[in-house]
Amino acid sequence: MISIIIPVLNEENAIAETIKACQKVIYAIGDSNSEIIVVDDASNDKTNDNASQTGVTIIRHLKNEGYGKSLKDGIIASKNDTIEITDADGTYPVETIPKLLKVFKEGKDMVVGARQWKSHKEFFFKKSSRKILHSMVEYSTGKKVADVNSGMRIFSKKTVLPILSELCDTFSFTTSLTLAYMMTGKSVVYMPVEYKKRIGKTKVRPFRDSLITLKYIFKALNKYNPIKLLQLFLILMILIGLVAMGISLIWLSEIILWASVCCAIFSMIAWVFVVFLLKRK
Repeated sequence: MISIIIPVLNEENAIAETIKACQKVIYAIGDSNSEIIVVDDASNDKTNDNASQTGVTIIRHLKNEGYGKSLKDGIIASKNDTIEITDADGTYPVETIPKLLKVFKEGKDMVVGARQWKSHKEFFFKKSSRKILHSMVEYSTGKKVADVNSGMRIFSKKTVLPILSELCDTFSFTTSLTLAYMMTGKSVVYMPVEYKKRIGKTKVRPFRDSLITLKYIFKALNKYNPIKLLQLFLILMILIGLVAMGISLIWLSEIILWASVCCAIFSMIAWVFVVFLLKRK
């Protein structure tokens, strides 16, 4: 038994096809107790009408509450313990769900569809921020992460419910979920999936969503590994000290020079000490 949850916002051109594809998956699995839940985050187009014609369960928000909040409401309303989430814009190959499900049933805590980006183009800022945040997530977890915020994944309702309120209500939901699972020792498996061309416009706001993701990275570090958060802060202090040293040399300010040197040296010593503690841990 599986509950497929699809969060939507103005996806009138793709929602019906996505639901039909998911219905085919459920038919292939051969389980009449499986379900599809569409959570409409206050769409103002024909998304709700098109979804209603397919006969699936629909939860409708009266106002926009966010991608993560939509998933949370879908998870809470689900009847089954096995949860599969996917987007409604046609980017994820839902026909691969049975393969992910097979791996999940082997005893994994979460199975994620790792998107393949070979033919996918992004703006410079979005691509750069993605790489930076990816590096920070890998630093935080101490593990390789194939796809930080893939929206196609399978996990257990029982496992996620205790931490559900701590997860992000916006597009960083999947990143915060990755952090929570990996930093508490849960098994996360990545399986490569094709990432198709999007139908319709993206709802992601790169700058705002990057800041929110950064916030949840810091929250996860503070909760699960505060020493690493201190180490990150000290690295930042070293960089500030080095930049201040460069500025002082240009302006020939002796006071700023000595202050920045002391700042950099103190931060370096403290950073070495933190690294030592991390290794002992």
